[in-house]
Order: sequence, then C-alpha cells, then structure tokens
Amino acid sequence: MSRREPTYGNHPTVEVRGGPVEVLDLPATDAGEGLAPLVLLHEGLGSIALWRSFPHDLHAATGRRTVVFSRHGHGGSAPAELPRPVTYMHHEAQVVLPQLLATLGIGDGAVLVGHSDGASIALLHAGSGAGRPAALVLLAPHVVVEDVSIAGIEEAEVAWRTTPLPERLGRHHADAEATFRGWNDVWLSPAFRDWDVREQLSGVACPSLLVQGHDDQYGTMRQLDLVQAGVAGPTTRVELDDCGHSPHLDRPDAAREAVVSFLAGLDVSGAAGPRVGT
Repeated sequence: MSRREPTYGNHPTVEVRGGPVEVLDLPATDAGEGLAPLVLLHEGLGSIALWRSFPHDLHAATGRRTVVFSRHGHGGSAPAELPRPVTYMHHEAQVVLPQLLATLGIGDGAVLVGHSDGASIALLHAGSGAGRPAALVLLAPHVVVEDVSIAGIEEAEVAWRTTPLPERLGRHHADAEATFRGWNDVWLSPAFRDWDVREQLSGVACPSLLVQGHDDQYGTMRQLDLVQAGVAGPTTRVELDDCGHSPHLDRPDAAREAVVSFLAGLDVSGAAGPRVGT
C-alpha cells in the first residue's frame, strides 16, 4: 500500500506570539488590486490544507489577495499549549490575529472568512475592537454552545477511538492527537457549556455574510439568529440545503457564489442586503 505524503509543513512561516504559524499568501491579481484582502480562519480541526481548494477558488473568482494560515497546534505551525483554556478563541482573536495581520502588512480593512471556530474568532476580533475588518464571512459560526454542538463533538470523540480519523488527520497536522485533544477536550469540558460570546456581538459594525447548512451536525440556525440579533452592522443570510457543517466542502459552488455575490454587493457605504438561498 502506498503511503500518502502529509500536506502540512510545506508553507512559509510567520513569527507571532506563541511561535511560528504557516501561511499561504496568494497575491492580488490585476482584477483584485486595491481591494480588501481575504483572510481565511479555519475550524477546530482545520489547517491550510483542509480548506481544500476553497481559498484558490475564491482567489480565482475575486482576484483579491488571499491569506490562509494554520493556527498554533494545527498543520505545520508551532504546537499549542494544552489543555486549552475556555478563552482560547478570545486569545486568537485579540492577540494572535492582530499580530499576524500587522506582520503581513494587512492591519485593519481585511475581509475575514471564518469557518466554525474561525468564524467565532472573526466575530470576537471585530466585536472586541481588536481589529476593524471591512467585512466578515461567517461559515457555520458559533456564538453559544448548543446541545447539538456537544452531541456532535461527543460523536467525534467516538470516531477518534473507533475509526481511521487519527490517520486521516495525521496527513494534515504535525501532531494529530494534540490537534484533536486541543479542540475536543475543551469543548467537552463542563466549563465550556457556559461559553457565550453574544455580549461581544454589538461591537461588530461591518457587514457580515452568514452561511449555514440545514444539516449542520454542530449547530442550528439559532446561531445565525443570534448573530443577526446581536451585531450592529448589516447582515446577509444564506441557508443551504443538503449541507452539513462545512458549506465550502459540502456545497462548494454555492458557498463560493455566496461569498463572491456578497463582496460584489457591498456598496461604498459598506451596506449589504439580506438574502436567503438554498
């Protein structure tokens, strides 16, 4: 049986607090020159590689500079300190992300494209005042912990022990077990049941695109309801049928079209209109 080569550690690194992080930086084309760059923030078990083709597809469709990175403890980046505290996403949003953006010469004014944990980090970054992004694209965001969230993460724990999940994650992370434990253990800790970032939402003044699948195994449409009720900026909402927790993988064409349409629809004042699609 041939062994698949790992897909981590093949990118340049940038030094931030906590150690280096690997970065994929696709430069703007002529079509995207002068437009706000896209910065992609992955989910709890994600990395640069686990976005699959989505960053390249967005780059091709928009021409914008597109930056993707693996957080500490993911992909080929430096290890994270374990166990993670309940506030680990706040630290990413308020400490690591601002430093990374500054180091890359981006600063404020980027479009943050976050998935799951990454979407929550994007909301915390904008809502806390740690940064002022031009817009947010939130794929399956979490703002509170639901029963379905815990049930899904408990199922992931079973899958880790009974399926080839460790081998599959090992193709994308330097230490797959540490990556898994860094996510699974904190989410299943009793203290995390009270995790709730609704108070930070009122500080989000920029336009936001919200995308979620009707078959999401980690969250319900209540998450989008809470975001829309809490943020100060305008929102555009897209609900997708035949779609689980990863719209960019489950419905890649629809997710890409939603992002491209949202970015094209932002007017000079930054307003965005509501839209619900399937």
